[in-house]
Amino acid sequence: MTRHPSRHRRPNRRGTHTSGARPSGRLRLIGGDYRRRLLPVLDSPGLRPTPDRVRETLFNWLTAALPGARVLDLFAGTGALGLEALSRGAREATFVERDVRVAAQLRENLATLGAEARGRVVDADAAAFLAGPPVPVTLAFLDPPFRQGLAAPCCAALEAGWLADDAFIYVETEAELAPEVPATWRLHRELRAGDSHGRLYRREASSSPADDAC
Repeated sequence: MTRHPSRHRRPNRRGTHTSGARPSGRLRLIGGDYRRRLLPVLDSPGLRPTPDRVRETLFNWLTAALPGARVLDLFAGTGALGLEALSRGAREATFVERDVRVAAQLRENLATLGAEARGRVVDADAAAFLAGPPVPVTLAFLDPPFRQGLAAPCCAALEAGWLADDAFIYVETEAELAPEVPATWRLHRELRAGDSHGRLYRREASSSPADDAC
């Protein structure tokens, strides 16, 4: 039986560097302008694209939000989510990936698609990146390594200027974790696949506790 893992096996998603890594797998984009395009994925411990089924469901939920979206893909890995967003009409995407070889492959894949003008790859740790000057986005993907306590602080950091008032945020965690998220985030949809749980939130910055009490 073929198993379709999430884009990074846990917990060693970023436990090692990809010295000598080479393309050995393929990422298939499933919708939009780049539909059915196949892109190389490095032979790196735990590096796998988000399964097609999960991406199809997630991007069906996001259909109306994608045209013109400004996207932030944290812990980008293969960039499956950010690339899918670009394929489906996002205006621009920033991919944050600390492994330099994985980041280099992502740049090559953007060039292959002719999307390098709309995609920026940043070689950085996600937490360090979020500590920098914020540039608000309308869609953020957060898929940190499991069981390292990274989801909650990254969610809090995103809320500090990185999100437009009505932004969508997709957070993928280990199945047993209910992540702590800012009070302005409302759960929109959720799905479970294998050992992971994905939650799509909508930011409602205009609401307040007093409004909620009415």
